[in-house]
Amino acid sequence: MAGEGDSEPGKSFKLLGFLDVQKVPCSRESVLYGSLGSLVMGLGHFLATSRVRRSCDVAVGGFICTMLGYWFYCRYNLAQQRIRQRMLKEGMKNRVLFEGSYLDPGREQTGSERSDS
Repeated sequence: MAGEGDSEPGKSFKLLGFLDVQKVPCSRESVLYGSLGSLVMGLGHFLATSRVRRSCDVAVGGFICTMLGYWFYCRYNLAQQRIRQRMLKEGMKNRVLFEGSYLDPGREQTGSERSDS
């Protein structure tokens, strides 16, 4: 018998009630790396100092810093990738448009064409 808290395989997960982790690019990886950073920093601080409350504070800070750091890194790379895709798409469109004409950069020019330009 399935309870109310059980999720379906296709159902999305919302973090803090508004961030849809499956639909927003880079959010899933950011949360995963943030939780790993939280675990490493909190456990490392606890092993070094044996102070539980302070280690929990360090873990929360580690989660926030790691998550935001990876979020900005991932979004920057995603924007760069989209720019490269847009440039490639435009270049392919121009290649088809100018193919066979005197503006075609891949076309070898003959002697008479060189003297005209």
